[in-house]
Amino acid sequence: MITMKDIIREGHSVLREKAAEVAMPPSKEDQEMMDAMMTFLRNSQDPETAEKYELRAGVGLAAPQINVSKRIIAVRTANENDEPREFALFNPKIVSHSAETAYLESGEGCLSVDRNVEGIVPRYARIKVDAFDRNGDKLKLRFRGYEAIVVQHELDHLDGIMFYDRIEEYAGDYKRPLPSKSIVHRSEEELVL
Repeated sequence: MITMKDIIREGHSVLREKAAEVAMPPSKEDQEMMDAMMTFLRNSQDPETAEKYELRAGVGLAAPQINVSKRIIAVRTANENDEPREFALFNPKIVSHSAETAYLESGEGCLSVDRNVEGIVPRYARIKVDAFDRNGDKLKLRFRGYEAIVVQHELDHLDGIMFYDRIEEYAGDYKRPLPSKSIVHRSEEELVL
């Protein structure tokens, strides 16, 4: 079972690496890792389990955060009816995005960052993602709003990007410049969530 002790923190070199593609079909080991990542998210969102194991609540987890430099993410959000929406993906890649951008008014957080970092983190309001599911079947997914922001946050981890790298006015010790192809240019009509 993944706990907070397994999650590496900012400053660890793996968080700054470009993660390796996962061979398809996925190995049993990669499937088990994906399952454990999703189980962590479920446990972290269950108040009783989270308290018992001292877990911080999370809506997303990328394999590099557990010191595995592979392109695997798990995302667990909720729909309008507060029902869970779960996505566990191998080799996810944004294939298109909206011109419109969005950001979370409250800012973003990260299980690998044990402090509050304030500032606007610009993201695309809508994205289309190609990926593979647990069994190695190809998926084409669309995300918008909050869910799109969460997915982009996790995808950044696969490319060695931390959320605060995207905050213009932030100048902390761990901040790194973004590769030009990774910059999200804010739109005039921006969605604030």
